[in-house]
Amino acid sequence: MRKKNIAFDNAQYLKTQSEHIRERIAQFGGRLYLEFGGKLYDDYHASRVLPGFQPDSKLRMLLQMKKDVEIVIAINADDIEQNRTRGDLGITYDTDVLRLIGLFRQRGLYVGSVVMTRFTGEPAAEKFQKRLESLGIRVYRHYPIEGYPSNLPLILSEEGFGKNQYIEVSRRLVVVTAPGPGSGKMAVCLSQIYQEHQRGNEAGYAKFETFPIWNVPLKHPVNVAYEAATADLNDINMIDPFHLEAYGTTAVNYNRDVEVFPVLRSMFEQIYGTSPYQSPTDMGVNMAGTCIINDEAARAASRQEIIRRYFSERCDLRQGKSDAETVYKLELLMQQMNLTEEERPVIAKAREIAEKTGEPAAALQLPNGKIVTGKTSDLMG
Repeated sequence: MRKKNIAFDNAQYLKTQSEHIRERIAQFGGRLYLEFGGKLYDDYHASRVLPGFQPDSKLRMLLQMKKDVEIVIAINADDIEQNRTRGDLGITYDTDVLRLIGLFRQRGLYVGSVVMTRFTGEPAAEKFQKRLESLGIRVYRHYPIEGYPSNLPLILSEEGFGKNQYIEVSRRLVVVTAPGPGSGKMAVCLSQIYQEHQRGNEAGYAKFETFPIWNVPLKHPVNVAYEAATADLNDINMIDPFHLEAYGTTAVNYNRDVEVFPVLRSMFEQIYGTSPYQSPTDMGVNMAGTCIINDEAARAASRQEIIRRYFSERCDLRQGKSDAETVYKLELLMQQMNLTEEERPVIAKAREIAEKTGEPAAALQLPNGKIVTGKTSDLMG
């Protein structure tokens, strides 16, 4: 990667991020349950929009605190039953759990257990539990709670969080991660905090989400690229109204966290007596925004990523793996950012070759900026 294109100071990130998490552990005085959003090991989206960010940066950051770290992997029991697949890797969620356990252990991190969330007796989940236990991995079950997350009287009772199996942990920083979205990471953290409180133990909750970056502008291309990446999830970036009211300053968050925060605040008040957080942004520990060293490079890379996501989604639509509504959302994001298809250099080059030959063509841009093209031929197809 050419030096002028580097947007992110990875060494600074590893240092400041680990320090900030240690500060949050100290704030609660006991154990911190850290919900890890996005990908913990192979965050290629971050490395594309923030050139200089290494895909395994978050893992390397945790390695700086590995004596304090315990990893718990959450997986939705229904995802096991339905053989849900990671689109980027093409493997099922249960297979990815095994992959992640191997990767974390290989890097020297302690994986304490796996928790199956929303468990209702799924046969495939029971079979997977036996497989994990045969490998010496502890497995716990958490159950659906009617009216979650709004029915606080039931949630904060022995028939709610109290019904879940308490996850036995031994270290100060418990990182709750998952193979993909919808795995119930937040509920696992909150259930543990409730049960720790019932046992008289001090424990806190925090959230690690790289995107959207809270301290860069709402319509910064880095944040818009996050909307493009989650177009199928209906995530929408927005100004955090609770942060603005509490501190008089703007911070960027996204709709799901903003919508659920009043419930979380009430939950914290009932567990702790008072809420440690005044806004959903307060819950986060992300320091990525402070490590951007070349804003123009980050903007340029993020604009390219938005276009890339648009074409990727169009390909998925052709293959029956997406829908027209998601593609339409990406078209709107392209319009909002005044982007055109030809701004991605490989698009114009591939189209040029295709027009000359009358056949499909491809183009690939190398790290040094050079573009390599390929055409359809009788020999290679």
